[in-house]
This record gives sequence, C-alpha cells and structure tokens, in this order.
Amino acid sequence: MGELDGRVALVTGASRGIGTGIAQRLAAEGAAVAVTARTAESHPKLPGSLKETVDSITAMGGRAIAVTADLADPEDRARIVPAVVEQLGPIDVLVNNAAACFFMPFENYSANRLRIALEINVRAPFELAQQVLPAMREKGQGWIVNIGSATSRHKTFPFDDSFAQHPDLVYGLTKSALDRFTNGLAAEVIGDGIACNLVMPVGGVITPGVEAIGTELTEDQSEPLETMVEAVIAACVCNPKQLNGRIAASIPLLEELGRPVRTLDGSTLYEG
Repeated sequence: MGELDGRVALVTGASRGIGTGIAQRLAAEGAAVAVTARTAESHPKLPGSLKETVDSITAMGGRAIAVTADLADPEDRARIVPAVVEQLGPIDVLVNNAAACFFMPFENYSANRLRIALEINVRAPFELAQQVLPAMREKGQGWIVNIGSATSRHKTFPFDDSFAQHPDLVYGLTKSALDRFTNGLAAEVIGDGIACNLVMPVGGVITPGVEAIGTELTEDQSEPLETMVEAVIAACVCNPKQLNGRIAASIPLLEELGRPVRTLDGSTLYEG
C-alpha cells in the first residue's frame, strides 16, 4: 500500500527531468497523476514528452493522464485544473515544478523573456494554487509543493567573477518570490489542514534541460535525481502540523525526517 493511495496529484513541467521523476514516484506511491507541459509527444531539441512520462507510469501499473498546456499563457493554463478534475477528480497534491530559466546578463533581458519568467515561475504557481485550494479546504487536507532554487539566496559581498559568468538575477528573483509565496500561503491555510512547502536541490540535478544550456557540474556541485524527488515526495505526504511553510533543501530535509531514498519506481532503496 502506497503513501498516496487514492489521491490525485498534478505535476507541472513533467515532460522530462525532475518533473517526470516526481510524477513517477507519486504514481509509485499510489496516486493518480496528471502531468502538464508544452511537449505532448516530441520536442525539437530535447528528449522527453508528456506521452513518454504517462507511458512510463502506466508501464509500471500506475494511472496517469496528460494535459498539454503552455504555462506562460494565462488562458491556456486556466484549462489545466478543470481538465484534471474532470478526468481524475479533485486534486489533493499540487507540485509546481515548471520553470523558465534564462541565464543571461540583466541588461540583455527582453520584456518578453521577463514576462515569460514571471508567468511561469510566479503567476502559474499562484493561480494553480488558487484553483486547487477550494477542494482541498472542502476535504480538510491538501499538499502544495513548490520547486525552488538556491539562486533565490542573496549573494554575499565581496562578489567574485562566477556571478558575472553565470548571471541568474532574473531567475533568482522569481524564485525568491516563490519562497515568499510558499511561506505566506502556508500561514494563511494552516487552519485548513493544508501544507505548503518549497523544496530546492542542494546541487544541480543533471537533466536534459540543464545539459541543453551547457551547464557543467562537478560531482560535489550536483545531486542525484532520486534524492531531489524523494524530498518532494516527503513534502507531499507530510503532516501539515509538523512540516509547513518550509523553504527546504532536499538532502538536509531527508536527513531531518530520517527518510530513506527510493528508486523512481519506488521498488527498492536507492544505492549511494
């Protein structure tokens, strides 16, 4: 029996990478999973698609559906929650994983890139949470997990050249907004039995998206996909009275909870 038997989960940005891993683990714990992203069946440059994510879940005996949508488009993303509810029922778990990452100098940011970053990284989590909250309140339980980033942390003076070489100002400011949103929403809904937490990796997770932007990470700068995913699952099954409003790093959270890491299909403990 899984920790999420009978629950419905929605994961954004689940056509590849961390989002796919989270969807697979949620399904392994018994949830019916809805996945959403722009890539329905193929991407011109990156591997992975919603179809592949759904197929991987059904192949291991889970239940999953895909809702293709552009989270940068307010009208398009407004379709997601109604479509999931129609096919699977009210949403118990929302994981806001999708993110727009443009690493470039501040002065090179166009108005359109800034709009996309704000729409996907801030407005989409905000609006999806608004849409799922009524049903969660009615049930008296719910879990919202936002995926954060260490780029939200303030830089420490004196600065070194690494920040200029890897400019993350805009991405970091949107993730800082997500930190504050997570903490503030948790405080508002604590009386409703709803948990709202943010989980960030302690190091870069090597995904197709990370590889596509040419990021090179040493072993001590990265972490396995499985540890990040397991930390998210921990936040999807937590007691809201014990874990809420947290801006947590993945591995330290697992150590705090004493939670072992399992493979993405949930079948065995992850080695290493």
